[in-house]
Amino acid sequence: MTARPFDNKAPGSLASRRVRLGPTTPAGGLDWLNLFVANIQTGFGPFISVYLTTHGWTLTAIGFALSLGTFTSMASQLPAGALVDAARSKSRVAGLSILVFTISALLLAVEPRTLFVYLVEVLHGFASCTLGPAIVAMSMAVAGQAALGVRLGRNARYASIGSGVAAALMGACGYYISERSVFFLTALLTLPAVIALLPLAGVGDVPPQATSSGTEAQRGEKISTVLANRNLLVFALCVALFTLANAALLPLAASALTKRAGGAANLLIAACIVLPQLIVAIISPSLGRLSETRGRRWVLLLGFSMLPLRGVLFALIANPAFVVLNQIFDGIAAASFGIMVPLVTSDIAARSGHLNLSLGFVGLAIGVGSVVSTTLAGWIGVRFGDQAAFLALASAGLAGTLLVWRAMPETRPPP
Repeated sequence: MTARPFDNKAPGSLASRRVRLGPTTPAGGLDWLNLFVANIQTGFGPFISVYLTTHGWTLTAIGFALSLGTFTSMASQLPAGALVDAARSKSRVAGLSILVFTISALLLAVEPRTLFVYLVEVLHGFASCTLGPAIVAMSMAVAGQAALGVRLGRNARYASIGSGVAAALMGACGYYISERSVFFLTALLTLPAVIALLPLAGVGDVPPQATSSGTEAQRGEKISTVLANRNLLVFALCVALFTLANAALLPLAASALTKRAGGAANLLIAACIVLPQLIVAIISPSLGRLSETRGRRWVLLLGFSMLPLRGVLFALIANPAFVVLNQIFDGIAAASFGIMVPLVTSDIAARSGHLNLSLGFVGLAIGVGSVVSTTLAGWIGVRFGDQAAFLALASAGLAGTLLVWRAMPETRPPP
């Protein structure tokens, strides 16, 4: 099953620098789509916990609802990826996913009833798993395999800007208007996201004859071959170790910071969130270009090596200002990870016709690593203290870095 690429040799196409930056071209549409999708996803982040708390939800009830979303996302990775692979129109999949976000945000805004909140978590978890692969598929169709790293760098930059802007806007709405207004704003932001899809209509579409070619047995055998690919399995293990080392680092540091900084903790934690976003926005395009010129392994090693460094520094230095500065390394790791996950997966699986299924497989590994990270770090922190938890996470990061160094081959296609 082969997607129809955007013709980047035609007049006024991606080959033109002027058009590449235009908001009404496929490349410009991708820029704005990533920005507004990040806006929307920010609304489904920590603001949900704050909103439910103000409506009398207990910590246990909030934790159960958020866990339902996490497990839905993990369970949806493979079927959602397969669905995107099978869909003829990737832009239509993206549009329907954004529509689900609209409905979810409005359900939360109208009334945070238990059934509504659970339904929102399930819908949002599945729609996120279809939207991400659809954006990657359209990015590959617009840029081509040879320039995909640069394109993903731009995606990461605009997503980071979108997250930062949305956090500021939603924080202001929650403070000056009401917590409910955050979700009305989230629903409103889905409108420009849909508009950003208009230049992408037809990009990455699968010709009708491709969806009917081949028998079901051949497709099943091909899927099993793709998921058994050694490079894909090694990469999935690497990213699982990455999230195992990374997911709990900031929550653990925030908890320790709250104990030490007192009233200034909220401001410092906000800085810990914003600073990495700035770093991602600044360096992502450069990392994308580096992945094309020097190879994927160098960028992977750069990102992975930040994890043991962050963990050790968190364990050894408790100064609140330094804790914030340490988040610079988080920005470098996040930029590398955000670009390399879809890029390396594309290198491995793009020609198989099951790129999005492979992305789902890697996403499942990321989810498993994240769940284990928070559980393990919490248990070690209670039993042996925060310093031991930081060092344990740093050890997982070191293991991931060594695995990339020893077992992960260079996947960049030859020129």
